[in-house]
Amino acid sequence: MRVVSSIQSSVQSSIQSSTRLFFLLALLAGTLVGAFGADPTPLPPSITTAPLSVDQVVNNLVRRDEERARTLRHLESTRVYRLSYRGFPGDREAEMTVEATYDSPASKSFKVISQKGSKLIIDRVFKRLLESEKEAVEPEMHARTLLNRDNYDFALIGYEPAVVNSSGNSLNQGGQYVLAVYPKARSKYVYRGKVWVDATDFAVTRIEAEPAQNPSFWTKKSEIRHEYMKVQDFWFPRCNESKLHTARRARHADH
Repeated sequence: MRVVSSIQSSVQSSIQSSTRLFFLLALLAGTLVGAFGADPTPLPPSITTAPLSVDQVVNNLVRRDEERARTLRHLESTRVYRLSYRGFPGDREAEMTVEATYDSPASKSFKVISQKGSKLIIDRVFKRLLESEKEAVEPEMHARTLLNRDNYDFALIGYEPAVVNSSGNSLNQGGQYVLAVYPKARSKYVYRGKVWVDATDFAVTRIEAEPAQNPSFWTKKSEIRHEYMKVQDFWFPRCNESKLHTARRARHADH
């Protein structure tokens, strides 16, 4: 199976911070929602009319993810990584095209097809990103980053029903549950924010979040947005975007 996807990033930070952010985003995958366990408020209609409860949605999500993981034996994809950096000591851009190959249960390899732009970004961002992706499929690391109850708490915060026209054809992606996710461990390798779950396949179709732990001393806020597309019976990344904002007063620090 071959999939073509694109990963784009717009980073407003130091080169050091950009490296750390991409190292994290390779492992996973926004809007920061309120603290878990806050005072209860009346539920909006988008939740009360949802066909399933949060427990039912999460049960289906975990079960279907496990089924898809067992079924996917081999995958080939072409990726385009782009990074635009604006800041001290000068603007830089880079692009790299990579062929990625995955073999179950825990093997991932990459072949660089082309690269252009800043050598610093290519060597210290893109290549470290590929190295971290290889580490991410190792069983111990993979278990700590799965979207399940071992690693996260969940809350149902919305339901987006399917919209159909007079002919019965869907005008959107179909029904989707919106979940708030709260990591149980404070780590750079998990995230907090919102995920959209397809109401039929129970696959994640979109993520808006930020790392559970600040990836760098330089970083004030990190925003992650992932979108997924369906290919046959599987959902794969279509576009991953990230933005990094830094504290201006931290520029002089030795980090």
